[in-house]
Amino acid sequence: MALRADTKTTFEPSRVIQPIYTGGSVALSEDGKILATCLGEEVLLTNLETGEHLARIEGDGEPITTICLTPDAAYLIACSRSLSMRIYALQTSEDGIEATLARTVKPHTTPVVTSAIDQTSTLLATGGADGVVKVWDVRGGYTTHTFHGHSGVISALHFFQVDPGSEEKPAKSKKRKSRDTEQLENENEATAGFRLASGGEDGKVRVWDLHKRKSIATLDSHASVVRALDYSADLKVLLSASRDKTALLWDARTWQVQSTIPVLEVVESAGFISGTPFFYTGGETSRLRIWSAESASEVTKEQAPGAETEAIVAVISNADLDFLLTVHADQTLLLHSLDPLQGSISTTIPPLPVLRRISGTHDEVIDLAYVGSERNILALATNLEDIRLISLDSGTHSREGAAAASPYFGADLAVLKGHSEIIITLDTDWSGHWLATGAKDNTAKLWRLDPSNDSYECHTTFTGHAESIGAVALPNAAPPMGTKEYNNPLDYPPKFLVTGSQDKTVKRWDINAQSGKAPKAAYTRKAHDKDINAIETSYSSQSPLFASASQDRTVKIWDVETGEAIGVLRGHKRGVWSVAFSPPGTPALTTTESGGASSAKGMVVTGSGDKTVRIWNLSDYSCLRTFEGHVNSVLKVVWLPTQRQAKGKVKGAVQVASAAGDGLVKVWDVQDGECAATLDNHIDRVWALAVKPAPILTAEEQKRDQGQDAEMVDGEEDGEEAGHSSLELVSGSADSTLTFWTDTTATTAMQATTQATARIEQDQELQNHIRAANYREAIVLALQLNHPKRLLDLFSAVVDGPRDPGSFTGKQDVDDVLASLSDSQVWNLLRRLRDWNANARTHNVAQHILHAILRLHPKERILNLRKRRRNVDVELTDAMAELSTNDRAKSKESVKDVVDALKAYTERHYARLEKTAEERFVLLWALQQMDDVAGGGGEGLLLNGAVNGHKEDDVMMLDGVS
Repeated sequence: MALRADTKTTFEPSRVIQPIYTGGSVALSEDGKILATCLGEEVLLTNLETGEHLARIEGDGEPITTICLTPDAAYLIACSRSLSMRIYALQTSEDGIEATLARTVKPHTTPVVTSAIDQTSTLLATGGADGVVKVWDVRGGYTTHTFHGHSGVISALHFFQVDPGSEEKPAKSKKRKSRDTEQLENENEATAGFRLASGGEDGKVRVWDLHKRKSIATLDSHASVVRALDYSADLKVLLSASRDKTALLWDARTWQVQSTIPVLEVVESAGFISGTPFFYTGGETSRLRIWSAESASEVTKEQAPGAETEAIVAVISNADLDFLLTVHADQTLLLHSLDPLQGSISTTIPPLPVLRRISGTHDEVIDLAYVGSERNILALATNLEDIRLISLDSGTHSREGAAAASPYFGADLAVLKGHSEIIITLDTDWSGHWLATGAKDNTAKLWRLDPSNDSYECHTTFTGHAESIGAVALPNAAPPMGTKEYNNPLDYPPKFLVTGSQDKTVKRWDINAQSGKAPKAAYTRKAHDKDINAIETSYSSQSPLFASASQDRTVKIWDVETGEAIGVLRGHKRGVWSVAFSPPGTPALTTTESGGASSAKGMVVTGSGDKTVRIWNLSDYSCLRTFEGHVNSVLKVVWLPTQRQAKGKVKGAVQVASAAGDGLVKVWDVQDGECAATLDNHIDRVWALAVKPAPILTAEEQKRDQGQDAEMVDGEEDGEEAGHSSLELVSGSADSTLTFWTDTTATTAMQATTQATARIEQDQELQNHIRAANYREAIVLALQLNHPKRLLDLFSAVVDGPRDPGSFTGKQDVDDVLASLSDSQVWNLLRRLRDWNANARTHNVAQHILHAILRLHPKERILNLRKRRRNVDVELTDAMAELSTNDRAKSKESVKDVVDALKAYTERHYARLEKTAEERFVLLWALQQMDDVAGGGGEGLLLNGAVNGHKEDDVMMLDGVS
């Protein structure tokens, strides 16, 4: 018999997009697959090809100053402001990478500013703020060299190897060398060419001979901090770049300046491109520039400087990679192709093409929207001047490397540049191909999005508002199916755009089909007394409406065509942050206790700073429902689409979702007026909330879906979910996190039904085992099903019944079962014995079973029960046990806690027995004394109906009779 459980609305986070880089040091493995980034005080390892998080390494409470990843990705070194250096051993597993702390050392007396790893993955160089350079053995964790000489902070380090014979040797000293010195020079000739270059804030570059353990050259030509060092074995040239806006090439044979390149910008990173005579520079203007080391001239064409927030802070290059990775100040990473540098170059070339863009963090997500015909792209307004488009498709793995991998879930697709100030709001039309944005630069823009051709361009710019534009709205109504507007939405932009500003006005703009023209507003209306926070259009194409929400605590309903206000919604006690019209097909609400009911004109939902969500009737503009539950301002509200069964019948309740400043997303049942679910995955205010729309269907696809719906039978209940895609929500928060919520109501209900049915079947099986005296199956099943009463009855019958010789419990079969229990079963039984032992009525059974367990299991096993990993074969029984009793709090109990409880009540029971024994002794003594008196004291004394020890008849005592 199937058991149907009560349906409860549930949502689960299916995927989460979190920050991977928030500034600081970045490292890349030699094969370009593992990316190590700083995330505050933590280090995150990410697969550069798929975007998968491989490992998260917790910090020591202080920000990370520098990280290094060995070329073979076997070790990760992290230094922090706590003056500690932690070395982690990395081991690849099926679930990602397992990072094990190998050792922690204190390398310097001041924080480590920079570090470098040699190509053999054996030596690590660290430079501190104390001006000291140290070389470490990575695997051993000990210091091999310590160099002094810089007068300030060490800002750059680089290992390289030269041919010892090519260097000019200093004049030989006339002093005779000792035998020990000659022997030392003859040893380890293979390491004679190992060098380390260090640069400091004093502008000097020092070259250290690791074999002789001394400085062999001091290069003093820079006037500011040295930020980059690199060596070319082919050219035998050392490159140094500084914030003095120059790059120098040093001859490794004489250590003299070979060329001086005026970069004319502050340089933060520079290096040679392996296998070519070129080197790159990157700095404050965010331009990646390529230079020829032979001609000391720039190879790339002139580039326009970028914004200050886009400055390049680091460039990573490996010999085996076909791309350069640039790290920018706005926490973005760009992959630049090196293909244009292959072969001979006679003329200047364009800037290196960008292969991929990776957003380290999305900062504070202010607004978002699904775009594209398949709704597989998400547009984000992230407290910046640009709109980011990220992919929601799961890309496939590419053998060609990270640069050629297809976009993965969360990968950046494009950036829409055009606004000069922060973008506050955005909105999309019915097709997902047109996107409107409003910014603090007092302008609104309309973007044409064509993902199939990778075309994302600005169509029209709207200027006219006197202050920031805080709300934009495109028409939500879709054109009739089969029309040219429906079939080719890219060729037909929306008819109008409505904008609202901090200047307290709303404007309607008519959009031309041709791009580039800036039309004048069709009308301008003074709408509110304070800032306008939100604007939304209705789904009607015949008589479209739009609603404006303001800080003046009101929402006004307007006619789109005439621009006249036709209604005002009053009732909120604080400013209104969000408003939304009910989608077509939303069923009407039944009459409430106050007498209000919705009509065919539809409804409006609003969210306010008074922490409430309200449902309004568009027929008389009255409030139908008020939802209270948030503890902070409600910032966004949306209607959830209603699911339909066969023949268009509405399935399920009408629901709305709200996001608030308390970091929660709540789903409300509109009819019942209750909170149906609370979604919690953010730690900061949730600004953005959107429902994934259904993909655009062609006429043939819609007819096919309608035919499938017509074939469904009204009486089908088990197959109602077939053919319907699950509901998906996405929430964006100020914590830089995007959470994708999937409606799991049907799945949860099915699991609850399955668990309840299985529980009934196993309950019946347990009763059958008890009746048949199958002790092994009965005890194990009772423990799995968490049935303490039936287990107690079973043990009571065994203890109080006939006893087998030599048995601890009374039945030898029960002893055998107790001896064969697993660790988890013994632990659960001990907890039950603890409860039974606390009751005077059941402590006898508990003591017998506890005695058996202590005799059958060694104490070492009992003490280590909670240290071992749980191994439960059937997860269903554990889930049902949690449903029947609340054992979550008990899950943190230890063996000591249980033993202490058993000991305390056992001592109490023994104390009671001792007291009873004493009372019994006193009673027996008194009875004995009475018997003695009755035996020798006379004929008139009676004891228990006996006279002089003999049974006599009853004697009647009469007063006054002697």
